[in-house]
Amino acid sequence: MYALSDYDFDLPPELVAQTPLAERSASRLLHVEQHAFADRAFTDIVDLLAPGDLLVFNNTRVLKARFFGVKETGGKVEALVERVLDPRTVHAQLRASKSPPPGTRIRLADAFDVVVGERAGEFFTLTFPDDVFELIEAHGRLPLPPYIEHAADAHDEERYQTVYAKEPGAVAAPTAGLHFDAPLLQRLQERGVRMAYVTLHVGAGTFQPVRVENLAEHQMHSEWYTISQDTVDAVAETRAAGRSVVAVGTTSLRALESASQGGQLLAGSADTRLFITPGYRFHTVNRLITNFHLPKSTLLMLVSAFAGYDTMRAVYRHAIEQRYRFFSYGDAMLLTCSNNA
Repeated sequence: MYALSDYDFDLPPELVAQTPLAERSASRLLHVEQHAFADRAFTDIVDLLAPGDLLVFNNTRVLKARFFGVKETGGKVEALVERVLDPRTVHAQLRASKSPPPGTRIRLADAFDVVVGERAGEFFTLTFPDDVFELIEAHGRLPLPPYIEHAADAHDEERYQTVYAKEPGAVAAPTAGLHFDAPLLQRLQERGVRMAYVTLHVGAGTFQPVRVENLAEHQMHSEWYTISQDTVDAVAETRAAGRSVVAVGTTSLRALESASQGGQLLAGSADTRLFITPGYRFHTVNRLITNFHLPKSTLLMLVSAFAGYDTMRAVYRHAIEQRYRFFSYGDAMLLTCSNNA
């Protein structure tokens, strides 16, 4: 187990991608094989995968989860929906000068009122007057990551969403999937690459900094996932044929590994707090497509566990030297697992 400071690095601020490229699949791809690196185009992923390999995508859909509102007293409130609990109830983060007590009414987006319920840890329970998803879609704003400095516009509403997004519930995009467009998916299918889906609703906790130097003391945020029997069967068939299970993004990987803790992948739905750091042995995933992550982040720890700590230190040095674009709208890398169970 390493310490938090072992995952720090200096990133020139101009390498943080603020906007997406004109075309989804026009990103760069850093292909990593142990200590060998190859600078490629993302469309080269077609040649880097073999017929019979399985791509596993996270089909979560990002909610327009951010709202600005006012309390009955006139005090301003910012709300970020974290999780939809039922058709009229959510857990949300609230920013206000004073924490609103249960029973407080808040006017959101100057369109409708919600009622504050009991606290659930760091979150507030909010009751909506009508269908949550309809009100969020009609009146909410897309919650771009905190390192993107412009307010979300119509272009972001299209591009900060994968082309295969289906199940609403995330407050952040599974960003490795943003590189795939319909023509690229078609080329992969023609090559014989198979595709399967999981759902993991990415929470705002993915952006929360780790605040303890001793990683054993870190409390991982919770995220909800579901994996179908069809996906379980596809994984089993891929592994039996000796082909690779390729997770598209750390969220797909986290869902697959969370459902594999008994040693084999099982269908079902659950919350996961799985915190993957070096020393973890991967049960299901052989290869990973992922973006470049923040310093001191749990995602940087995850990829270090996957491909090797020393390898990832070298990868990030290379990426900075070669001026790769970082974070959600940035470039990608293809990694191979160094630590399968």
